[in-house]
Parts: sequence; structure tokens; C-alpha cells
Amino acid sequence: MKSVVPIGILFSTQGPYGTVSRAMRDGAMLALEEVNADDRFDFRLEPHVQDPEGVPAAYLSCAQRLLREEGIKHVVGCYTSSSRKEIIPSFEKHDALLWYPSHYEGFETNDNVIYTGAAPNHHVLPLMDYVLRHVGRDIYCVGSNYVWAWENHRIVRELTQVSGGRILGERYLQVHDCDVDRIIDEILDRRPSFVLNMLIGESSYAFYRAFAEARRSHEALHDTVIGSCTLCEPELAEIGASACGGHLSSSVYFSTVETRVNQAFRDAYRRRFGERAVPCADAEASYNTVHLLARALTGTTPSEIEAVKRSLYGVAFAAPQGQVSVDSENNHSFLVPRLGVSRSDGTFDIVRESAEPVRPDPYLVWVDGTGVWASWNGRRRELTNRPRLRVIR
Repeated sequence: MKSVVPIGILFSTQGPYGTVSRAMRDGAMLALEEVNADDRFDFRLEPHVQDPEGVPAAYLSCAQRLLREEGIKHVVGCYTSSSRKEIIPSFEKHDALLWYPSHYEGFETNDNVIYTGAAPNHHVLPLMDYVLRHVGRDIYCVGSNYVWAWENHRIVRELTQVSGGRILGERYLQVHDCDVDRIIDEILDRRPSFVLNMLIGESSYAFYRAFAEARRSHEALHDTVIGSCTLCEPELAEIGASACGGHLSSSVYFSTVETRVNQAFRDAYRRRFGERAVPCADAEASYNTVHLLARALTGTTPSEIEAVKRSLYGVAFAAPQGQVSVDSENNHSFLVPRLGVSRSDGTFDIVRESAEPVRPDPYLVWVDGTGVWASWNGRRRELTNRPRLRVIR
């Protein structure tokens, strides 16, 4: 009989970023079911689900319930950096591991966190490499008012300055705020070549819709490109077909990755969540995380987290995006950077991708002021002119 290992699942399926968090929960649950059906594992994972519903203060109480009351040592969860930072002290106190699947802004390493999402050298550097070389150097930044946007905008300011470009504006909205009219008016006035969108959730969807409406009325916006490090397939569906096409997204996974492993993942995802369900980077990250966790637990005692981490550092998982492993020096993951252009059918054309997994560089210590994209030297399917980035009508 298999032993039981309790695993915390901590995602907000309601609230302003519920669309992405539901995908993260779904990816984790699919992987958990696969692990439990696999005879290679002599244990089964038992999910203990907590849903903070997008309320910042609720993350702490949910985490404490899992760690203190239920004695769980491994929790897969959190989308936003603010929620992660809120609960890390509890994981340190209870000597537990937070398995964090979200792309994030970097500049953090913690012994009690395994970072399985993209670091800044996986997303913002590849995006800005392409933009500053091929789109333009007049940049406008908009983002949600917390550390994700703050830190990424700081990186972008530095890259733009090094490249001789200009930051034409930098504006923030609260996570739940969808009043984007003033920002659209300012973009119309300043006419940047590129808009970096670091808004999340419903704020971002409102921005894309408003931008598409303004673009239909103002020819001056036709050459302005929007790019993001978060835009994914379920969000395209939320934005709607009339506004979701033609936008850049920097990610380590798109549902259109052409591998046998990804085809199997897409098929399994649709069988589990419905024929219209399309996996995204966030779902894939959570899926990978649970599989990495299960492999790290093999032959170890789940409560001995240092032993679990040592086991993890020897694991390489054949993920839908490509091989994924964790760097023992910083607890971040080797991942495969890609650039995609969104389509009105809710998927992405992949236009650029790394030839192999790229080592995580959360502090950007391996890049200098003139060669900031040294790690981005993979296969390229270049976009050679901006009109291809316009909204697909």
C-alpha cells in the first residue's frame, strides 16, 4: 500500500487574477493525478487545497493553516510576488518548502522556496532584446502597483538607457483597478514605439481592450507594439478576439510548442478540463512543479526538507517546454525562453526560442551593461518588420 504525502495547494481561483491562478491550480492537480497513477512512485500525493480568493491578508492565514494546523511541509502555490513575500516567514518558521511556480521579477533567493517559474533573464531580457533591436527605443511602461512591475520597470529603464532609448512614461494601477482611460490618453499623446504592459489580471484585460478601441480610431497607434511577460492563452480568451491579437509575449512556454511531450500534455489537459481548455505557461509551471516535487520526494523523508532539496538538485524533468531542472546555487530553474505573438484565436505564434534551457540568473549578475543578452542565443524565427505585430482583424 502506498504511503500518503500531504501537499498544500495555494492558489486564488477568484479575484482580479483568478483566471491565471485557476490555470495554475489545474496544472498542479493534473500532475498530482498523474503521479498518483504512476506505479514508479511508492507514495501518493494528497492535496490540501486553500483558496485565498485574491485577498492579500488571506494568504497568511491559509499558509498558517496548512503549515501549523495540518503540519504540511510542501506547498505549491502563489501567483503574485506580494503573496509570496507575505508567507515566506511562515515557511522559514515551520521549516517547510514553498514551491513557487510563477514567473517573477527576481532579486530573491530563499532556502525555503523552490522557484520553478521564469526569472528575469528568462522573460524581461529576451523581450527587451527583441524590442530594442527591432521595434524601437521610445518605451512607455504601465504596471500593477507592486514589486513585480516595480522591479521589471527598473530593469527596463536601465536597459533602455544603455541602448540610448527613452522612457516616455511609467504609470501604475492598483491590482483591481480597470480605469485605464488616462493611460490610453497619455500613450496617444506621447506615441511610444513600444508599451511594456506589466499589469496583471483584470487590469491588463481592460488595458488591451481599451488600446484596441483607441487603435481603431487613431492611426497614430498602428505602429505601437504592446509586449508583456505575463500574457497567456486563458487571458487572450478573457480579452476577446477583437483585441487579443498581435501582441508580444515573453514566456518559457506556449501551448503551440511543437514537441511530442507537449502534445501529450495538451491532450491530457483537455481530457481533464474540457476540449476547449488550452494550457498556458502558468499551468505548465505548476504541472512541472508537482512532477519535480514527486521526483525529489522519491527515496527521501518528506519532512526532511534539506534531503528533499539535495534529491531535487539531481532531477531533470522532461517538461512540455523542454528539460527543466533546479540550480542548486539559487533554487531557481533552468527554463527555455521564447517569444510569441498572440493570435485572435487565443494562441501564439512562436517567433523566437532558445535552443536549450537557460540557467537562471535571478540577480542578473552574469550580464554587463553592453552585452545584456549574452544568454539569449538560440533558434530565432525573426519578425523582420513591425506591421506583423499589429492587431489581427
